[in-house]
Amino acid sequence: MSRKYLIRITELERLLSEQAEALRQRDLQLSLVEETEAFLRSALARAEEKIEEEEREIEYLRAQIEKLRRMLFGTRSEKLQREVEQAEAQLKQREQESDRYSGREDDPQVPRQLRQSRHRRPLPAHLPREIHRLEPEESCCPECGSELDYLGEVSAEQLELVSSALKVIRTVRVKKACTKCDCIVEAPAPSRPIARGIAGSGLLARVLTGKYCEHLPLYRQSEIFARQGAELSRALISNWVDACCQLMTPLNDALYRYVMNTRKVHTDDTPVKVLTPGRKKAKTGRIWTYVRDDRNAGSSEPPAVWFAYSPDRQGKHPVQHLRPFRGILQADAFSGYDRLFSAKREGDAQTEVACWVHARRKIHDV
Repeated sequence: MSRKYLIRITELERLLSEQAEALRQRDLQLSLVEETEAFLRSALARAEEKIEEEEREIEYLRAQIEKLRRMLFGTRSEKLQREVEQAEAQLKQREQESDRYSGREDDPQVPRQLRQSRHRRPLPAHLPREIHRLEPEESCCPECGSELDYLGEVSAEQLELVSSALKVIRTVRVKKACTKCDCIVEAPAPSRPIARGIAGSGLLARVLTGKYCEHLPLYRQSEIFARQGAELSRALISNWVDACCQLMTPLNDALYRYVMNTRKVHTDDTPVKVLTPGRKKAKTGRIWTYVRDDRNAGSSEPPAVWFAYSPDRQGKHPVQHLRPFRGILQADAFSGYDRLFSAKREGDAQTEVACWVHARRKIHDV
């Protein structure tokens, strides 16, 4: 083979080698491009997923902020709407009752402001009546002097308040002695609500009603009694309240047994501010409510409610209160009730039933 052909072959081999290297470099670049594209696609997918997650978080936070704003600055719309509906229903009922009392029917096409004027509702018939009869000053006709005959009457009623008044009841027990054997007898002393106490049953009822029904603190009641002429200290009235609580303990126990002796009990708790003398800051206690009421299920048994107080909201309190109860317990999702529904509890005393009102409230807030 001539030298010329050898040189040609060498050049061809070199060209083939260069082309092979170029192809290898191009394949390497294509591989890098594909890897880069795959990485970018993965990064883009992760970024889109992150954006969606952040958008969901932003939407959740916005909902939370709106919920907190409603709680802070306004009445819950659910409660407000319910109150509006109740008020409208009561207004409609009152209007119908008023129309029935007045003996007229309204035209629904006529605005209420243009309808007949209302008549005043009569005062309740069960209230006692005190009649003041007024006779004319004239004994004879002022025109001709003739005798006047009975013609009729014109009456009008006025509602008056008879305020409570304090009085002292002095019980005098007469003693008698036998002139022959020196035997002495006397009338037995009448019983009192509080032994050796000066408060009668009516006064004690007034104090308890004022404190627990009208929310009158004892110091304000003391001031009211002082204006009526009796100086009764706050400490004395407080002792009366304590004695009345002790006096009504059997009634409270009977009520507790009645509420727990049923197949279903409704329970809930509510916070109450407790101000201890000497402390500037009030503590938060709890009032636990236990209700027996099966009227919606067709029961004719009378409903009842039993209250209990605790200084905190620990779960041990409902466990202690419901110890004798065996049946269905309807409550909210408070974790303190979990001990009642635990399988470890002997006999599975309570059967858990959820509350539709609480479940609906969560949906309504959304």
